[in-house]
Amino acid sequence: MAAPAFEPIHPPAPALADERVRLRPWHLADVDAVTAACQDSEIARWVPIPWPYLREHAVGFIERTIADWADGVAAEFALTDPGDGHVVGALGLRRDPSVPRGGIIGYWVATEARGHGVATSATRLVAHWALVKLRLERVSLYTYVGNIASQRVAQHAGFRFEGTLRNWVEYRGQPRDAVMFSLIPEDLATR
Repeated sequence: MAAPAFEPIHPPAPALADERVRLRPWHLADVDAVTAACQDSEIARWVPIPWPYLREHAVGFIERTIADWADGVAAEFALTDPGDGHVVGALGLRRDPSVPRGGIIGYWVATEARGHGVATSATRLVAHWALVKLRLERVSLYTYVGNIASQRVAQHAGFRFEGTLRNWVEYRGQPRDAVMFSLIPEDLATR
């Protein structure tokens, strides 16, 4: 039996936001911000982005996110400063093909925004929206072994550690171990 498809995903209204971050769909006007942020070797170390990262990569990324929203197949958010609106990161929620009614979250945060709770807030907001409004049954998040900062984000956002999956994902042509976390609807009641 095939896994049930997501219902089309539309941007949440009102927008997801708290005192640390506001989430919105990407716009082509964000190309320069994405290009600048993705010059950071720490992002390239932990996120499978092209390296070196060029402006054309940012254009392709944003065009894909716009198409994904239009097609209702993924929720791709620009993380923005709630005060001045400048881009401080990215977070996407995609269908997890291995889990019926499951999604998987991935994110990056620009250098200047790290350590201020942006990733934790955004992850918590999107996971709650996915479980409550989209009625997903599971939201997963994985990090590469060694990415302690992202593992802390997962835990602070309420995700539960599930284990280390050996050679689970390919990164730049090499197998990498991944640390898996999840959040299910029942977990929301215990937060």
